[in-house]
Amino acid sequence: MTEPIIKIAHVHKSYGRLKAVNDLNFFVEPSTCFGLLGPNGAGKTTMMKMIYGMARRDSDPPGTIQVFGFDPDTHELDVKFLSGVVPQENNLDEELNVWQNLHVYSKFYGMHRSEVDPRIDELLELFELSEKKKSKIRELSGGMKRRLVMARALLHTPRLLILDEPTTGLDPQVRHLIWGKLRQLMKEGLTILLTTHYMEEAFQLCDTILIMDKGQKVLEGSPQTLLTENIESYVLEIYSNEAAQAARSIGEIKGIRLDDTLERPFIYCQNLESLQTYAKQLGKGGYHIRQSNLEDLFLKLTGRELNADQ
Repeated sequence: MTEPIIKIAHVHKSYGRLKAVNDLNFFVEPSTCFGLLGPNGAGKTTMMKMIYGMARRDSDPPGTIQVFGFDPDTHELDVKFLSGVVPQENNLDEELNVWQNLHVYSKFYGMHRSEVDPRIDELLELFELSEKKKSKIRELSGGMKRRLVMARALLHTPRLLILDEPTTGLDPQVRHLIWGKLRQLMKEGLTILLTTHYMEEAFQLCDTILIMDKGQKVLEGSPQTLLTENIESYVLEIYSNEAAQAARSIGEIKGIRLDDTLERPFIYCQNLESLQTYAKQLGKGGYHIRQSNLEDLFLKLTGRELNADQ
């Protein structure tokens, strides 16, 4: 049996009275994508930082973090040598061009000069940046900068890629391009640890998802299994005041669940025909019926929008 790339057991992290991570446990298998999801302040980025040695877990209780068998608290450089990190914010050198940004970075990993240029060309081609090789960073679009940060993280051919909200603020076309590249890399053996605020991104990429809230694990499993086992198959989404008022006046109906915690109510049901019958009572328009998704599950579990302030 293949050993997990990452092992997390009973990990805690506090900042004064704030418990950022509270008794967290999970493991990440090789050549898979593992997603950490949760509201802002749930502890996702804190957990990421502990994994690649940028933050230390609490010593009492001690807990366990192993990355390729190394404890990042005592073997930070070993973990970093085997990992590539894409932080939330782009941190490229604005004074250098695309090629220079990658070339300078290669020196941190002691890469031999003969391998650097071919590797840079390979990554620029992979992320469709070859034509921007001599461009200054300020000349790049947001999507190009994000792809360059990913290319930089992969320069030393890491076995683990850590992505902290990699596509935030990017348009759908760029996002889908990045997803395709990441799937290709996983087929080649790369393991990915991901945090994201995009539920569709998590569904598209992740083999396993762990939903966190207030530093604790709420639910864990494959995206499809989590949906099948924890939420109704269909949802009636309301977007007009008239339909919302009508839904609130109907009251409880067996097999129908009304979630009225947000500005507009959402009505969930396992049976499509039952939901269609319910919808006829709302009048004309102002709503639509669709299949439930990970965002619906997230709202059910945490009771707030994904980008809510904590």
